Amino acid sequence: MIVDQTALLIELEPVVAANLDRHLSLAKEWFPHEYVPWSEGRTFDGLLDGEPWREDDSAIPDVARTALIVNLLTEDNLPSYHHEIATLFGRDGAWGTWVHRWTAEEGRHGIALRDYLTVTRAVDPVALERARMTHMQAGYANAHPEEMMHSIAYVAFQELATRISHRNTGKATGDPLAEQLLARVAADENLHMVFYRNLLAAAFDLDADHAMQAVADVVAGFEMPGANIEGFQRKALSIALAGIYDLRQHRDEVLQPVLRQWNVFGRTDLTAAGEKAREQLAAHMDELEVQAARFEEKREARRRRQAEKR
Repeated sequence: MIVDQTALLIELEPVVAANLDRHLSLAKEWFPHEYVPWSEGRTFDGLLDGEPWREDDSAIPDVARTALIVNLLTEDNLPSYHHEIATLFGRDGAWGTWVHRWTAEEGRHGIALRDYLTVTRAVDPVALERARMTHMQAGYANAHPEEMMHSIAYVAFQELATRISHRNTGKATGDPLAEQLLARVAADENLHMVFYRNLLAAAFDLDADHAMQAVADVVAGFEMPGANIEGFQRKALSIALAGIYDLRQHRDEVLQPVLRQWNVFGRTDLTAAGEKAREQLAAHMDELEVQAARFEEKREARRRRQAEKR
């Protein structure tokens, strides 16, 4: 059984190297400027005395704007994310190469989203910048700063959640270009998810009990990295009501597929400690099913009430 974090780093290094090679062979080069309709841009008010932003500058629905802002602000905290994973994984060897490659790819997402939103006037640029300053000053801290198993499990789920959120946000905009951009970003996130998912699969083979406990803990306490965005709960609710990212998707499209890949409910290499963690995980998944069904019922009732008022 491997419990020492340094030993785990060393044991997983060949897995990191192999999956880094796999990632680089599949990752496609792309350029943010190609997804931005620059000719639609107009000078804003301020130093250059252009046109002030207006709510009707863009036809994108309000809930899609909210989701775009949440997605971008989440990407904006990249310096904090880089610090956390570089501190945990180190800057040497395959681990360090992955840390820097991941950071470079994630940085592209924020560039592309901000340029698109600014040029198309989809959101108020002043409000967006103020929100960015507030959110980045709050920073981000890993919930398990000294626990590699927990951290790898978290990012495996989180990258898939981000992929789904980006894809559904793109569809909700009603803008084919936004949908294309967010699909491109989502493709990156999917590759990141596979990298981390494969890492934890290897960790399961090294220390199944510890890995199972990590997964159970992460699933029970999962929060998106943008959870400390100002007004996040209100924004998340509107996003969930619109079906962009809700508890059903979180359970069935994020947690379940990854748990299935790790064969968590079919493993036979657990001791009593691992079995206890698996029971906790199963109970939490059952509770999420109840919560998701309850939310769906309330959402449907809300839709019916709104339809009757029309």
